[in-house]
Amino acid sequence: MYREKFRRRLPESLDELHGPTQGVVELPLHMAWSGMTSYDLGKPRQRMGLYRTVLHEGLRDDLPCYLNQGLLLQLWPVLRTLVGRSVRSAWEDAFPQLASRIRAAA
Repeated sequence: MYREKFRRRLPESLDELHGPTQGVVELPLHMAWSGMTSYDLGKPRQRMGLYRTVLHEGLRDDLPCYLNQGLLLQLWPVLRTLVGRSVRSAWEDAFPQLASRIRAAA
């Protein structure tokens, strides 16, 4: 049931993810309800924190606005260790190219 919550939020394709790759990103309260609301994409830890927060808290319409396909693919080998199993499984099951990033990084 919990995993299904994340599956319903997934985009049809990673090509839909056209979010920013640089600058400062301000998250709305429904995603950043606890903790940071502003993330500098030039800082690796903040970039990872933004992606983790959006993957966990973002709604279907949020994902294309805040996630970028290229950055997601680049970050995934580490990011997947920072998100919960339900999030990780939902994304890797839907997008085999994410799972292939793990094998390539190993």
